[in-house]
Amino acid sequence: MTATVYLLNGPNLNLLGMRQPEIYGRETLGDIEAAAVALGRELGLAVVPFQSNHEGALVDRIQQARAEAAAIVINPGAYSHTSVAILDALNAFEGPVIEVHISNIHRREAFRHHSYVSARADGVIAGLGPEGYPAALRRIAQLLR
Repeated sequence: MTATVYLLNGPNLNLLGMRQPEIYGRETLGDIEAAAVALGRELGLAVVPFQSNHEGALVDRIQQARAEAAAIVINPGAYSHTSVAILDALNAFEGPVIEVHISNIHRREAFRHHSYVSARADGVIAGLGPEGYPAALRRIAQLLR
């Protein structure tokens, strides 16, 4: 049976490939999502991508995951550092959660060093660039076995 994994991306990640390529690289979010879906198939996972610039839409999707997904991979973007609402929604989700950051948030501005989401995450991947997403999916596959 194929497990469903929600791949959630927060604000401004829709601008990947165009926004600060020196930090985030040249791959687009579409490239990352397509690669994640393909890897998911190899791993026996149905990866369902979703991106929003709106906190409430991400909270809604996390709540939806309670009934539809076995795991969540999330790059909350700037909401990592501000959103107790996303943390609360993740705390109500019973499956594994892996947090991904394309850049190393600990080498950036001080306000980026803290992530509310990390308090719930079963793993945190930061600074691997877009390769953080396949690493997260591989870990999810291990956790779901």
